[in-house]
Amino acid sequence: MTETAAHLVDGVIPIVPVRQWVLSLPFALRYRLAYDARLTSAVLNVFIRALFGELRRRAQERLRLRSPQCGAVTFIQRFGDALNCNLHFHCMVIDGVYAAGEDGRPEFYQLPAPEDKDVHQLTTLVSQRVQSLLERRGFGTEADPQQADPLSQDDPGMAALLASSVRRRIAVGSNAGHGVVRLGDQIDGDSMDAFQSPRCAMVSGFSVHANICIEARDRMRLERLIRYAARPAVATERLSALPDGRLLYNLKRPWRDGTSAVIFEQQDFISKLAVLTPAPRAHLTRYHGILGPAAAWRPLIIPRADEHPTEIGPTPALLLEHSATANVETEAAPLKPQSARRRDYTWSELMKRVFLVDVLQCERCGGLMKILAAIHPPDTAQQILECLGLPSRAPPLAPAASNYNCQMDSF
Repeated sequence: MTETAAHLVDGVIPIVPVRQWVLSLPFALRYRLAYDARLTSAVLNVFIRALFGELRRRAQERLRLRSPQCGAVTFIQRFGDALNCNLHFHCMVIDGVYAAGEDGRPEFYQLPAPEDKDVHQLTTLVSQRVQSLLERRGFGTEADPQQADPLSQDDPGMAALLASSVRRRIAVGSNAGHGVVRLGDQIDGDSMDAFQSPRCAMVSGFSVHANICIEARDRMRLERLIRYAARPAVATERLSALPDGRLLYNLKRPWRDGTSAVIFEQQDFISKLAVLTPAPRAHLTRYHGILGPAAAWRPLIIPRADEHPTEIGPTPALLLEHSATANVETEAAPLKPQSARRRDYTWSELMKRVFLVDVLQCERCGGLMKILAAIHPPDTAQQILECLGLPSRAPPLAPAASNYNCQMDSF
């Protein structure tokens, strides 16, 4: 997660505004896409083509540009907040277009923020095109059940687990088929309007959200957003064990009905994780348009080594090395493609980007410490710690505070 975000910010996404477009799918389509990688790619292509077409149309109408090009990076998330199967797309889209200038060099043109009607029109178009795609492939409402759902014939056990996960149902155990146990206070349904967001639309179960935009120089915020899109399914700090052996998973944000946590049986929790595991050779990160690996303009627009945004935060050591080795030839020939940046970030660099703390900086002199050796035998490590007067035993573990007893009375 952290390494992918660092790589995209340092060497892929140009220093231009970036808008996040999120596409959520109907429940029936989530079930099929969860195990059909080819259909997932086809649905994503439909959305990207419709979105890029909308951006090009606006660029041609407002700016009179010829052959504008767009770019995006998509993260395919398979999970929801409650560890349910909810396949959706997080697209980091360049908030504008590139077009060739007088010298042939690509120039960026920012577009105004989309209006609510633009998002609604795009959602309607995506809904219609996806429905047409399903009809052409024989997955429509009148399709043969065996053809529309081959998983139920090939692996009925996994099909049952997947269907329960999509519907937020218990898959195994004595309570199989019932809804997952929820915790939290219910709220008044009349206050649902407070959750509505601008630049968000829903048509026939397809939902598009495009209200988050990152400024060009705010690279720290862009990196945090990418880490959010590339995060794993389970946040272990929000998972705890109850006294009866069940597992409590706190939600990051309360749902509209007030649910703040869900409870799983241990076996049902394992079944939820099994469903969230992606199929082999199914890439969860996709590149589109001008940011594609084979795009001709990509080497000309990626961040240069001598570019230092004012709000990028602590400058990584990687950028310092590139800046120190920059020569006059590179600056005099801007059309020369930039060399590929290394991807093997050290653990200390990644921790510095996340926690803004340099763990290798000496507390006494402020210099940079070097790793001399890694000591693995416990006896040797214990002798060294005792020689330095430091504790050689880990602190005792204490059980978590029982702050949920009052909420368990109703179950």
